[in-house]
Amino acid sequence: MGFIGSVFSPWYRWSGRKNPENHVCINVATYGPGGRFTMTDRGTPALRQSANSFTVGPSSMRWVNGKLVIDINEISSPPLVSRVRGTITVTPSAITSVELPLTEDGTHIWRPFGPVSDISVDLEAPGWQWDGHGYFDANFGTRALEQDFAYWTWGRYPAAGGSTCFYDATRLDGSELGSGFHFDRDGTATEIDLPPQLEFRRSLWAVRRETRGDYGFRPRQVMNMLDAPFYSRSMVETRLNGEKTVGVHEALDLTRFRSTLIKPMLAVRVPRRRNWSFD
Repeated sequence: MGFIGSVFSPWYRWSGRKNPENHVCINVATYGPGGRFTMTDRGTPALRQSANSFTVGPSSMRWVNGKLVIDINEISSPPLVSRVRGTITVTPSAITSVELPLTEDGTHIWRPFGPVSDISVDLEAPGWQWDGHGYFDANFGTRALEQDFAYWTWGRYPAAGGSTCFYDATRLDGSELGSGFHFDRDGTATEIDLPPQLEFRRSLWAVRRETRGDYGFRPRQVMNMLDAPFYSRSMVETRLNGEKTVGVHEALDLTRFRSTLIKPMLAVRVPRRRNWSFD
């Protein structure tokens, strides 16, 4: 993930969020045995942008002939401190034109650029090379997440020759967001009737989790990917229109994230590097 104004950085929060370009980051997480997590908060000198590229210190994202090429060169955070280096290539089957405002005044917007993509991962470690089904989206905002939301979940599931995405949220004012889209490989987006919300087992940090699926089905976690006191990312199995599918699911508890106790904990996993030189 690439950030300008790193939303989960305690350093950005402690700065008063006045200058997002002074808190930039390319976050990488790998999963399974020996998985690593990198999320270095970097200052303005580390940021370079052009129409086709986004560079943060030693890592970058760039468009090359319809492919998003991500070059990684980062150091992972404790407890497994090591270099994470290599290339990830995301090839969208098409670029969509969908934007979904998450609040009525448009302070948060979800933009699924390439919800049906192929991905090739080539990192410099044994077993960290694979090809598979990928995804590429973005979120934009003019306010902090915790200023507008109490809780949200998101999920993307391969389904019916493309992918189906759900975005659900409880805003601080008590209103609810519920949306679902199916994307074909040609980029066609169709808003779908929402299947019911189905709860499943809480995360290791007891974050509440729910996703969409056929009535009567019990979703289940297939693999834990990332677990924090306020956040869960996992591979989840659900059933859509009679078809079982395994996709990526996220749950975010912004009530917990607002706690002042969370920020010092995050600082251990999110180091701050203010200066950088490209020379």
